[in-house]
Amino acid sequence: MFRWLFPESIFARKLEPAAERRLRLAQARAEESVIRAHVDNALMFVDTLAEDLSFDRAIDTYVRVMGVSEPLASVVATRALVVLGQDLVPYRRRARNEDGPGGDDGLTPRLRLDEASDARARKRA
Repeated sequence: MFRWLFPESIFARKLEPAAERRLRLAQARAEESVIRAHVDNALMFVDTLAEDLSFDRAIDTYVRVMGVSEPLASVVATRALVVLGQDLVPYRRRARNEDGPGGDDGLTPRLRLDEASDARARKRA
């Protein structure tokens, strides 16, 4: 019925591989921009309502009021919490440096990243 309106010669069903890659890159950039905008606005929402709501309730309220769908809502909430949590990390590092190096005090486990990569290398050999 609509064949005359949307001819195949103008709107091909299959894109060239290079065009498909460019399309996916453009889509990823657009999605990332939308996420970034939601996170910035959610953080502004948290700052504005800091006296009335806790940060987690403010983020939940933002997601609900703005009608952000679930897959995107989880990403926005997580990234907003990460930004809020980054303010706590420098304090923890400063406190750890005053107490002594991490891992040697017996409270934090020693990282074994090199041991895991060495074990993989031994398996291959």
